[in-house]
Amino acid sequence: MRDCVMVVGCGMMGSGIGAMSALAGNRTILVDVDEEHVNTGKEKAAACIRLREENGLNTREEAAAALDLLETSTNITNAADRAFMVIEAIIEKVEAKQALFAQLDSILPADIAICSNTSGLRITDISKKCVYPERTVTTHFWLPAHLVPLVEVVMGDRTDLEVAEKVRDELKKWKKAPVLVRRDLPGQLANRVFQAIIRESIDIVASGLATAEDVDTAIAAGMAMRFPVWGPLMHLDAVGTDLGLSVQQTVLPGICADKEANIYISDMVERGDLGAKTGKGFYDWSQRSMNDNMKKRDRFIIEAVKITERLNNQI
Repeated sequence: MRDCVMVVGCGMMGSGIGAMSALAGNRTILVDVDEEHVNTGKEKAAACIRLREENGLNTREEAAAALDLLETSTNITNAADRAFMVIEAIIEKVEAKQALFAQLDSILPADIAICSNTSGLRITDISKKCVYPERTVTTHFWLPAHLVPLVEVVMGDRTDLEVAEKVRDELKKWKKAPVLVRRDLPGQLANRVFQAIIRESIDIVASGLATAEDVDTAIAAGMAMRFPVWGPLMHLDAVGTDLGLSVQQTVLPGICADKEANIYISDMVERGDLGAKTGKGFYDWSQRSMNDNMKKRDRFIIEAVKITERLNNQI
């Protein structure tokens, strides 16, 4: 009986994905290469479930049921025999993903969706060795997968639209906000927008217009405060597309339009200023704690999710 979601890869992303699957009421099998990996993955998934319960994102009953629904396996064939949906979350190397997808494609019925959590690779390339590439699709969960609602469902060059829509609709049951991306381009959807923001942010610092801290503050205390319920295109409709056009005609000629990475960040990498892991990047991390900032990030996401859910339920 095919009653399980199968998650292959029990690392940071796979454990969070498995937690959300189980919280949605699915029996969920976490699969990895050995018992140590699957047991660690199950512990991480359980921690994700408990964190959501402790912060009111799921009820105690939902959390208890989810913990009972988590299983592990080191036998990919046996797990595949029970799966109605598969999500791959292994190392971000195309050769490894291609080999896994070819294996899954050979042991799963042709109507079972095979998904990849890849953040940068094309599902078209990952599924290159599959006999049935039409059932392959990217499901890019954003880190941390157990908190951020977004999942980008990306169609490859040969993905069947019905398959992509079926996967999207399944993820809606997981308290996710899936978006359908109809072309398999680098950066998918959200990262293309994010990289445009990063590009302009680096250019502002490099030009001396503002410090890194002031750039981050301007974004965090300004536009980002609206984004959970008020995206940029809704903003344009609110202010009027005529005003939006006028602003673009004034501002766009003067902002960064580089097609290559800014030399400012290239020089940072050359100097060994790699961010928190080396103690210096855009900030001096000898005076700051990345762990504290990550905790603050997660705390904000939790509260933002709760507020957004309440607002959406009121509409």
